[in-house]
Amino acid sequence: MDSILITSLAERPSLVSRIYEISETWPAFIPHDPVAGALLGRVAEDFPHYCVVATDGDRVVARGLSVPFGAGLDGREEMPDKGWDQLLVWAFRDRRHEHPPTAAGALEITVDTAYLGRGLSHRMLAALRDAAAGQGHDTLLAPVRPNAKHLHPRVPMAEYIRRRRHDGLPADPWLRVHVKAGGTIEKIAPASMTVGGSLAQWRRWTGLPFDRDGGVDVPGALVPVHCDTAHDHAVYVEPNVWVRHTLGPRSV
Repeated sequence: MDSILITSLAERPSLVSRIYEISETWPAFIPHDPVAGALLGRVAEDFPHYCVVATDGDRVVARGLSVPFGAGLDGREEMPDKGWDQLLVWAFRDRRHEHPPTAAGALEITVDTAYLGRGLSHRMLAALRDAAAGQGHDTLLAPVRPNAKHLHPRVPMAEYIRRRRHDGLPADPWLRVHVKAGGTIEKIAPASMTVGGSLAQWRRWTGLPFDRDGGVDVPGALVPVHCDTAHDHAVYVEPNVWVRHTLGPRSV
């Protein structure tokens, strides 16, 4: 693990074009969120001071993306129900209109599958916290995607996040990383990300028949995908969990 170097992308701009070289396990339908399709690919280039990258020699092994936004502007909730999608929209809208940011919002941490289980996600979260603090923010807000929730798609998120281990920490491993890093679970973002498509599209993305009305359990989905055969579409509305990180002076 000592061979792994983590820095901001502002410090290593040559890696901006390489952060998606990672072997990853995101579900195939996730990139079809239209907000992600329009904006996510611009984050590293437009906000490099808020993004971090890990390398092992010449190999990119993890990325962490966050964005600045104005949390207190009129009509905004600091932690909106539309979570992940809303963070992206606000960040690019504020950049276009030159609104000063008041907080940073974490979008993702992705670790190469060959490097899972080594504690790298903890280090990447610490690096994202430091990056936000280094830009003068005292808050990093994260619409967290609990990484074991897909094993319990029929359990409401409100019930799921109440599950605890014997030591009082969250049962979910990714929520547990955030809490151990000093984060506080605040509320649910019930419509954090939305992916809609025709039934033919969903069949291509998942290999499932999508031939019955109602909820369809899809591998990797945190909740069932709603299928409507009469109208030939299915919609996935993903809930996330807002976690607040209160930041101190940059530690690195």
